[in-house]
Amino acid sequence: MIDRYARPEMRHIWSLENQYQSWLDVEIAVTAGWVAEGHVPEADLAAIRANARFDVTRIAEIEETTRHDMVAFTRNVSESLGEERKWIHYGLTSTDVVDTAQALRLRQANDVIKADLVAYRDILGELALRYKDTVMMGRTHGVHAEPTTFGLKMARFYQAAKRDIDRFERVAELVETGKLSGAVGTFANVPPTVEEVAMNELGLTPQPVGSQVLPRDLHADYMTTIALIGTTLEEVATEIRGLQRSEIHEVEEGFKGGQKGSSAMPHKRNPIGSENIVGLSRVLRGYSVTALEDVTLWHERDISHSSAERIILADGTTVLDYMLHRLTGILANLQVFPETMKTNMTRTYGLIYSQRLLLKLVDAGMSREAAYDTVQPLTAKSWDEQKQFRDLVDADPTIQSKLTAAEVDDAFDYHWHLKHVDDIFKRVGLL
Repeated sequence: MIDRYARPEMRHIWSLENQYQSWLDVEIAVTAGWVAEGHVPEADLAAIRANARFDVTRIAEIEETTRHDMVAFTRNVSESLGEERKWIHYGLTSTDVVDTAQALRLRQANDVIKADLVAYRDILGELALRYKDTVMMGRTHGVHAEPTTFGLKMARFYQAAKRDIDRFERVAELVETGKLSGAVGTFANVPPTVEEVAMNELGLTPQPVGSQVLPRDLHADYMTTIALIGTTLEEVATEIRGLQRSEIHEVEEGFKGGQKGSSAMPHKRNPIGSENIVGLSRVLRGYSVTALEDVTLWHERDISHSSAERIILADGTTVLDYMLHRLTGILANLQVFPETMKTNMTRTYGLIYSQRLLLKLVDAGMSREAAYDTVQPLTAKSWDEQKQFRDLVDADPTIQSKLTAAEVDDAFDYHWHLKHVDDIFKRVGLL
């Protein structure tokens, strides 16, 4: 991933240095398994643990000749050892090491993302509680519908974040798995008992059955989940963008002193952070397609998935980390304008209370059809002629014969629509 969208912790996890370190960790753990098997002397394992080293530059030099990165790596490690070097990569095929080590790096990335998700969920929870009773316009199809609260909107995103955490914990556990079953998955050269010891040392779960590679549906599940999480972030970012439009202006991304919104127009304050989230979510969805296509390999393996995974696993986790961190920052510094929210509710002449009025008429004895046909012409007249809906209601003889002034007042009171907000907050665990 380009540096612009890579935070330092993720950049380290997916560095070449850390790749080789994870390979070495696997090689050592396998040697420990052979010791437990009684095949390798304890002293040789101790020497390997103490002395095994690698050099990124030297590996690159060797690879110029071998054209094989694992061979270059093992030869470089052997250069740091004595006779015990013969146990490095003993009985293994390259993918035993590569796939298992990849799981180690995925686990490191998972730990970062899990912390990101918790921080993201928590800021949504804070906003939900802070603005629980801040009334605003609810919109469907982009059109004024009925009153809601900004806190309830944030509570909806909070619940989505909780689902994201559940999703991610599930797939994270599944990809934290390794295999040492050899060239076609038969354990011909490394017995399952060695694998069990090695995986225990590495803190990974042994894969029950595989081929030369771990099953790629695991990684497809992982990447599609990352893409889905990215899409839930996009939903929040899109909401911010919509509410920041000049015609609405109910929220605004924080704008720091010295920040510029446009090279041409000095007045501009654009929701660039949220737009960034939207753009990167598209990248993640593209990676999920690649991951799905990586599942199908020829027979016991081919390497058509390998080149793609070098990109999508590193970039996918790095991008999601960046997105979560950035959107959490946007939310923490979000400017919210409650008075504008209240003012915007009046822009549709009180039409937002039409359903409540309709139901009042039904409760007063009218059929639903008759009530609807009484109210709808008034809503059309209000909208087309830009007249206050309440004035038209007060002048309508049918409505006046059915409802008292107090009942009409009640129909036009937004508090009715907010009476179950606390109940909803209790359901999502915020109260």
